[in-house]
Amino acid sequence: MSISKRALAEAIGTFWLVFGGCGSAVISAGFPQVGIGLLGVSFAFGLTVLTMAYAIGHVSGCHLNPAVTVGLTVSGRFPAREVIWYLVAQVVGAVIGAGVLYLIASGKGDFDLRAGFASNGYGDHSPGGYSMVAALLAEAVLTFVFLMVILGSTDARAPQGFAPIAIGLCLTLIHLISIPVTNTSVNPARSTGPALFVGGWAIGQLWLFWVAPIAGAVIAGLVYPIITKAHSKD
Repeated sequence: MSISKRALAEAIGTFWLVFGGCGSAVISAGFPQVGIGLLGVSFAFGLTVLTMAYAIGHVSGCHLNPAVTVGLTVSGRFPAREVIWYLVAQVVGAVIGAGVLYLIASGKGDFDLRAGFASNGYGDHSPGGYSMVAALLAEAVLTFVFLMVILGSTDARAPQGFAPIAIGLCLTLIHLISIPVTNTSVNPARSTGPALFVGGWAIGQLWLFWVAPIAGAVIAGLVYPIITKAHSKD
């Protein structure tokens, strides 16, 4: 399949991740007495990946995340020459998703971008007041685990057809752990979309949500093949 079609699939999938996941946080999390809360937002992010994995996994691989694309490339699962196509498509999809969410959310009289618009942050902008170091460590470690689950569940030796479930549930668990720390990124595109609308501090802190997830993904991309080779000799 052509790279343009695969990139379009990535843009659509990343749109859904940002619109669905961040939308649940912005619109539904604290809805007057019956909000879905942290648990609901965590499942919303997991469900966006799970549903899109079945919808476009056979088209583009359903990365939806620059860190995933980089991690798969480092592990030898994705061609380096196509990385830029995927990264651009993912960021564009994320920005469009955040834009559509903004148009809907701003239709409410008391909407205020200063509330954060589901942006990721640390220090004063961390939901739980966690430091930059804590945020950096959390994002790197959780992205490392996320990539290990992706690489393992999509391995040719793994049970077939269940990878989207494992990946979606892993992302849900990641959000359950780290929403209080950073609002959970593990995805530079997901962070970029809302940050462009919030501006100011969100743009200023965006670097961490590119550096930490990609670092974690690169380490996973190096570690998983080592585990695979060791296993194949047993």
